[in-house]
Amino acid sequence: MINKIGQIMLYVNNQDEAVKFWTEKLGFSVIADENNGQGMRWIEISPSINAETSIILHDKELISKMSPEMNIGTPSLMFFSENFEQLHNDLIKKNITVGEIVNMPSGRVFNFADSEGNYFAIMEK
Repeated sequence: MINKIGQIMLYVNNQDEAVKFWTEKLGFSVIADENNGQGMRWIEISPSINAETSIILHDKELISKMSPEMNIGTPSLMFFSENFEQLHNDLIKKNITVGEIVNMPSGRVFNFADSEGNYFAIMEK
């Protein structure tokens, strides 16, 4: 039986720029930066060292060449925040594309875009 989500693969055009965005703009930490010595590099990031789920940043072009049948589209990710309004304001101050706060049946939510224009959402928890 599956009991939790371990890692989410995020395929990006520029791994270094993606790391910079997630660490400098959103406060994520680099957990690992691995290279197999044959051109395959992956970087594990997470919002905290103890997070149960992490994001693995892969090179979109390389993965597409290695596995053309693979769906390398951006997953629709929902993050949770306890400091919701403060985070919304902080992201705006950091010149990140941020959507308006919307009231949903499950709570308040807003979206934001990374440096490659991929959109993700944050829900108040």
